[in-house]
Amino acid sequence: MLRNEAYQVINKVFKDQEFSDTLLQQRAKRIVAAKQNLGLFYNLVKGSIKMKGQLDYIISLHTDPKKYETTDLKIKVLLYIGLYQLIYLDSIPQHAAINETVELAKKLFNPAVGDFINAVLRSWQRNPQITWPEDPIQRAAAEHSYPPEIVSRWFELWGEEDAEYLMLYFNENPLLHLRVNGTATTMEKLIQYFAKREISLKPTGYGKCMLSTDKADQVLEDVAFSEGYFSVQDSSAAMVIDLLDPQKEESILDFFAAPGGKCTYISEKMDNTGEVIAVDKSPAKIKLLKRAADRLQLFNIKLVTSDVFKYGPVAPAYNRVLVDAPCSGWGVFGRKADLRWHSFQNIPDLLKLQEKALDTAAKFVRPEGYLVYSTCTMNPDENQEQIKSFLERNKNFQLVAPGKLIPADCIKDGMMRTIPFKHHIDGAFAAKMQKLK
Repeated sequence: MLRNEAYQVINKVFKDQEFSDTLLQQRAKRIVAAKQNLGLFYNLVKGSIKMKGQLDYIISLHTDPKKYETTDLKIKVLLYIGLYQLIYLDSIPQHAAINETVELAKKLFNPAVGDFINAVLRSWQRNPQITWPEDPIQRAAAEHSYPPEIVSRWFELWGEEDAEYLMLYFNENPLLHLRVNGTATTMEKLIQYFAKREISLKPTGYGKCMLSTDKADQVLEDVAFSEGYFSVQDSSAAMVIDLLDPQKEESILDFFAAPGGKCTYISEKMDNTGEVIAVDKSPAKIKLLKRAADRLQLFNIKLVTSDVFKYGPVAPAYNRVLVDAPCSGWGVFGRKADLRWHSFQNIPDLLKLQEKALDTAAKFVRPEGYLVYSTCTMNPDENQEQIKSFLERNKNFQLVAPGKLIPADCIKDGMMRTIPFKHHIDGAFAAKMQKLK
């Protein structure tokens, strides 16, 4: 059952460009109900999606490369599942990994497909040595499993060595980051609470109330989560709100607010005072935000299901406005396995949307108020170039230095920029601007 469920999820991700996180959540209950290994299920899905490029290259070495290009995606997905187990999952005996995949192929298709899967996997088993392409871009794309166009751009931006460090970092399993709910407890108390349960939480050093752990399953199953003592959020995202620096009794507008990680942190930092207007056009995501606010017992958030570009009335009424813009997501490739396969396709459209979002949000900032623009990418076209262009169009705004709000090693040219392999957190960008009188 487990491999069949994994197959269904992976196929949907590549065929319909659905997001694996959503699909995994939907199917997790079935896995648990069937008393199957939930951790293995997640690993198999996320790993196969993440390493698709590498798996494709290796498989092509063990079959006719030209014929493989035209092979049905459904059959490729079976090969991904089988080969990923052989290469990356030492806990599964190789004969079991092959036999289970072959039996699934026969069940879903026919014996001929099962024979083909068996032949390819056993060919790799007999000869697991890999000769990578000589071209540096093609080699990195195949070896580390990224689209060649992203590898090419990263080499151009940061050089081959740093780009390769970045690719390696994103292929590791990230730690779980927790944000302590300061309205309910303290870092010290939460650390002590989990220490009694033999679970170690350590400050990340980035973000003022951030902890990390390698015991994700145990932590998330603990009653402390359901009771609202902490949230799951990467330190890079929390630092965006540290930079925003919300104050008690203020009025704050949050564009693209759902599913609510940053929004709920704003509310916590305001100690449930003032108001946070959370605007997002997705009803499903707004429901997730409401659920998070209820769990954390935050009552100063007003939820607005609306396209941000239609939100109104337009008036310079807010002390602070956050634009957490849709982006290419280069900074979260480690956590969102599927993003790397379609994040390069729509950047021109994203740039236009980001520009429009900044100009729209600026109209809501009161004199001497603040505007923070953030993304979870490291693409300069979506980050510092957007800020440069915005300031040229809007002379009544000026860039504000972060000062001591965030760690100095995350600041460059007066803006927040995190580097995953350097800071051991997701890649993110944020810039803070103030509206002049």
